[in-house]
Amino acid sequence: MPSFYLLVIIVSAVWILSEVGLVILRRSSKTSYATHQKGGSPRSLWLIIIPCITIGVFWSFQTLGFIKSARFYIIWFGLALIILGLIIRWIAIYTLRKYFTVDVAIFKDHKVIKSGLYKSIRHPAYAGSLVSFFGLGWALGNWVSFIIIFFPILFAFIRRINIEERALVSSLGEEYREYMRKTKRLIPKIY
Repeated sequence: MPSFYLLVIIVSAVWILSEVGLVILRRSSKTSYATHQKGGSPRSLWLIIIPCITIGVFWSFQTLGFIKSARFYIIWFGLALIILGLIIRWIAIYTLRKYFTVDVAIFKDHKVIKSGLYKSIRHPAYAGSLVSFFGLGWALGNWVSFIIIFFPILFAFIRRINIEERALVSSLGEEYREYMRKTKRLIPKIY
């Protein structure tokens, strides 16, 4: 099991460093963008994410919610989901390239991207993050930790998606509305 914990530490470090790097490198500049959306700062997400993860990790050491049966497989399943979520997120960010920012901002020449993962869902970067948080909840081996981590973060992301979609509809109009009619938000053909 020590190699498992080392793997968890490595994956977590890559995850954290990649998100910190995005916050530093992919913040929009006020001169490059036509509009910034109120409430679209990454700060509002981090104010939910950090306490939920902190409390969830702390709770994972408690007996209430501790998963005994198939624990080994549940923890590995969770770790695999973290990695899968990171891959989905990075592919989505790469697909958007210059249009990806950590805050909700619309480029002056903004276009609707409909290729890659964006063919079927509008927010694959958020979907990838949510898959990772879902996996983190299970990787801790405690269903209470899973609830503490996943659901508040899910609701924070849905709020963020609403803000982003209002900004995109406001700026891109009918083109984005048409894209919304043909795609789902986070889960292909479901939601």
